[in-house]
Amino acid sequence: MFAKNKKYSGFFLAETIVASTVLAILLAGLATSLYGFAKFNRYQLIRQQCIAAAQAQLDSITTTGKPVSDEDFKRLWPKLNVNIESSPGTDQWQGLSLVEVTANGMSYNKEVKVKLARYVLENKPLAKGEQ
Repeated sequence: MFAKNKKYSGFFLAETIVASTVLAILLAGLATSLYGFAKFNRYQLIRQQCIAAAQAQLDSITTTGKPVSDEDFKRLWPKLNVNIESSPGTDQWQGLSLVEVTANGMSYNKEVKVKLARYVLENKPLAKGEQ
């Protein structure tokens, strides 16, 4: 003769539903935070690529007097665009050129723009015997 307790008849079902709901909320929060981290990491990656591209352009202009060729630039940074502006130096910077390189790319729907500048010697033709 088993006596059944009718007082707790739906307790297990209610506990299972509550636990499932809490687990679903936690998983949704985790998925949302992971998406936010992915967006941030993608932005930082594009930003680092922009810095590297602009720095490479400045280094190339400083050493050779010419920017990196378009073919090499597109091969190295296919999703980036670069703009180079040069202006003569003024005041204590006379005799030098201010070279400003702006690199930009897209990270999701946000534009990443990095601008680097450097004063370089103005390119003068080498005299005979100089290298």
